[in-house]
Amino acid sequence: MQTQSTDIYDVIIAGAGPVGLFLACELRLAGRSVLVLEQAQDPHSALKQLPFGLRGLSVTTTEAFHRRGLLDEIVAAQRAKSGAIKSVAHWMQQTRRPAGHFAGIQFFEDDVDATKWSWRLPTLAEAGVAVDMDTLETVLAVRACSLGVDILRGFGVAAIAASDDDVTVQAAGATFRGRWLVGCDGGRSIVRKACGFDFVGTDPEFTGYSIDVELADPEKLKPGRNYTSTGMYTYAVSGTIAMVDFDGGLFHRSAPVAREHVQDVLRRVSCTDVTITSLRFAATWTDRARQVTAYRKRRVLLAGDAAHIHSPLGGQGLNLGLGDAMNLGWKLAATISGHAPSNLLDSYSRERHPVGAQILDWSRAQVAIMRPTPATRALQAVIRDLIATGDGATYFAERIRGVALRYDLDGRHPLVGRSVPDFELSDGTTVGENLREAKGLLLDFDMRQSLQALASGWSDRIAYLAGAPRDRLGLSAVLVRPDGFVAWASDGAPDDDDAAQAASRWFGEPPTRGCP
Repeated sequence: MQTQSTDIYDVIIAGAGPVGLFLACELRLAGRSVLVLEQAQDPHSALKQLPFGLRGLSVTTTEAFHRRGLLDEIVAAQRAKSGAIKSVAHWMQQTRRPAGHFAGIQFFEDDVDATKWSWRLPTLAEAGVAVDMDTLETVLAVRACSLGVDILRGFGVAAIAASDDDVTVQAAGATFRGRWLVGCDGGRSIVRKACGFDFVGTDPEFTGYSIDVELADPEKLKPGRNYTSTGMYTYAVSGTIAMVDFDGGLFHRSAPVAREHVQDVLRRVSCTDVTITSLRFAATWTDRARQVTAYRKRRVLLAGDAAHIHSPLGGQGLNLGLGDAMNLGWKLAATISGHAPSNLLDSYSRERHPVGAQILDWSRAQVAIMRPTPATRALQAVIRDLIATGDGATYFAERIRGVALRYDLDGRHPLVGRSVPDFELSDGTTVGENLREAKGLLLDFDMRQSLQALASGWSDRIAYLAGAPRDRLGLSAVLVRPDGFVAWASDGAPDDDDAAQAASRWFGEPPTRGCP
């Protein structure tokens, strides 16, 4: 029997993964009512807790968590597992501190020249953080519940009916209504398929395997990441193995993953006669790379893997999805509240689609130099030489960490569209700490009365902070969006009209405008 919910939520989110949960938190910070529907009854799975499930968080992700007061909680929760992780993660056992990798070609922190990023200031949010999905989801779920998010597990979306005014969702025999629906339900998104989003891209070249095994002769496998004439494998001493078989993705979800099959693939890829005595866990994945052509259809939006999929090489997918959530949350909340500019929500797809497309190409480039061919091996040697240089390591670090991210916001100042530097303000707080309530900030380093009066018109949406920071980077004033990206900046005497136009563009018209 079907039941009908009498409540209408501001937003229904399909999927209680990190992206859906983080988005739910963002919406609740703005006072919106949120329902999260999750297909899985149990939020914990073996894959989320395995060591090869560790994901490195980009700088943009750690900054986002820092700005919402979540970073310390995530680091503390993961630290409880760090002893077990260190014993099996080959990249944590090296004498030099790894800074990342490109298709398994590693570069190191002592080669990276961060002084080339003149628009940035040192911040604790830049410290390398790796987290498993189980830990991340647990922390985000606790935060979401504390903010008043309703989460229903075992409620997979079955049907959707969208109109110009609302969206009706059927799940587990119940019907729910929301003003908006956001699909955060993964690469096989029901929301994306049901609502007819165009999903375009490239087909896979390989089947990837993540396995946890017992070996009769583990000494036959070399620890770490290894390229062979037939593929690639990464081996950790506990028996956790990731491997890539260039079969065109034929085996991915085509049949149950049996021990005999995994052993055949491992022997072929490793070029050994290693024997698997027990298969404890196995999952497959591919390098299929696809993206929706637009992130919104009427009152339905997509974020995370529902909007874009690619190989998990380098762990870019999680960071990309969390960036979607940080970008979308405040814009959707402002739209629901009624004070958003008419085109604010459209800027979500306009800003995030190019970022997603770039990550898909980054993933494709990694696959291109992993192919088991002589030409690819020669290309790998070139990349290894380049990535070992200071300029090379800095370039790859800039791309992988997200430091190079800049939205095209049509601003004249070079800082506009970039993540705001984490200025240490005169009261001892940082910009990141002042973004905890997900409001905009007007930083006035010269304490001009005209800027204070301007900010007063948006006092419900913009916090005014005056006083010179420890290092002002030559700036006099900065307007920051709730997601921490710069909307307007000035080096000299600020142009109050420009500042007001930027505030109107991102925060709508003020209910009462202050007198400059």
